[in-house]
Amino acid sequence: MLAGTRADPADMIARVGRHWGWVLAFGIITIAVGIAALAWPGRTLVVVAVLFGIQLIVMGIFRFASAIAADDMTGGNRILLALLGVLSLIIGLYAVRHVLVTLLALAVLLGIFWIVSGAVELFMALSHLEMRHRGWNAVMGVISVLAGIVVLAYPGISLLVLAVVLSVWLVVLGVMQISIAVRIRALGASA
Repeated sequence: MLAGTRADPADMIARVGRHWGWVLAFGIITIAVGIAALAWPGRTLVVVAVLFGIQLIVMGIFRFASAIAADDMTGGNRILLALLGVLSLIIGLYAVRHVLVTLLALAVLLGIFWIVSGAVELFMALSHLEMRHRGWNAVMGVISVLAGIVVLAYPGISLLVLAVVLSVWLVVLGVMQISIAVRIRALGASA
């Protein structure tokens, strides 16, 4: 019964190989975005802040609308969801209006996250003696804590450096995607 539903591996590779163009297009777009972000790191940060604000606005509208339209909620849940929607809408509008404050808030939150994440990783590496690669986990925890401290101490410069690192990462990711697309095409042609 199962033997009839299984696909031949060569047939599966051939089907994937026919769609290599999508992977290639994704790689090219990723490189283009990385180069644009590398050329304008300051503007990239502004775009990130504005997109964050727009996301909060849209989420606030949807939460408020769902609080009104939902049939299966109690009155208290509707009020809480509506308040959350209004709060999200207000914070989103503020974020779009005051981009630099939004960027600094994101930098502070990122710095706090890295410190907490690094401390947890370091604690796990030190407390679990049977953990594989404990040394690397401890080193990564320390690096994360130090990076968080640097981001909190110098949020503006840190965000600019993060934008440049993200841009380079996008270019590298795009090159890798193009390489994968070429391999998929070759596999599809050989199958």
